[in-house]
Amino acid sequence: MSLTKPKAIGPGAMLGLVTPASIVRPELVQDGIAALHGMGYRTKLFAHALDAGPLNYAGGREDRVADLHAAFTDPEIDAIVCTRGGWGAAELLPLLDTGLVRANPKAFLGYSDITSLHIWLQREANLVSFQAPMVASDFAKGLPDLVSWTAALTQDQPWTLGSEAGLRVLRPGIAKGTLSGGCISIFTEALGTPYGALAHAVDSILFFEDIGTKPYQWDRMLLHVRYAGLLERVRGIVFGDMAQCVAPEEFALVEETILYALRDFAGPIGIGLRSGHVDGGNITLPMGVEVELDFRDSANPQMNFVEGAITV
Repeated sequence: MSLTKPKAIGPGAMLGLVTPASIVRPELVQDGIAALHGMGYRTKLFAHALDAGPLNYAGGREDRVADLHAAFTDPEIDAIVCTRGGWGAAELLPLLDTGLVRANPKAFLGYSDITSLHIWLQREANLVSFQAPMVASDFAKGLPDLVSWTAALTQDQPWTLGSEAGLRVLRPGIAKGTLSGGCISIFTEALGTPYGALAHAVDSILFFEDIGTKPYQWDRMLLHVRYAGLLERVRGIVFGDMAQCVAPEEFALVEETILYALRDFAGPIGIGLRSGHVDGGNITLPMGVEVELDFRDSANPQMNFVEGAITV
């Protein structure tokens, strides 16, 4: 079933800024806002976005949910951008109003812990959302990849990522499916709960990335994915840039581990796509749209978005 596509956002759009998970540094939020204003966007910081506590949460869960609901229903807001990830979005899931979000579809952007919300938006609200740069984590530090940001959020035409995005081939082949995934540690923790991904329900392409994740942890989580039955209708898998997970001398071990963990998976496998936890050029990925992996030529890997992710 096709998901609802939000409207395009370009210069002049009003971005609602929310913090669904961990405490954010106000000065980084302000630096990120300045960068977004420099791109021609307008911004609205929601009431609890700078809250601190309890624990490491950016406010109580009711307040964080209230900000999310307000951002979706506010007629001035064109899209919603998270300030950062961290941990905490998962505890909001039982409180989210499916009907409210379905009635007010908007582009929703973030990564890391925000993976919980992307899965919920696809599964419950039937909405395309975006693994994308965040205010304090990326815009404040000049890290977004603006080519993919523009392609994903302003046009309804097909587009392609390749070696310029860091993409490399681990196993050749060709496959097509609906893009799902995100931060693998958040993704796998949801399996077996009412909030897990439904990648097994349709032909899927999975994208997985993380931070601080060692080879044995990749092996463990991929085994969890396999035991959960999630690979039954997965047609291809792409992994992110591993520079935030291991030192360069361990890259080969990570790749060996992935191929071992997926030795019974028949589809094409790529790695190195610079999206999520990266140190520059953070690529925007629309989640819930159809993509084709063409990894037949290792010198020219292609991740083709065969449909636009927004409406214009």
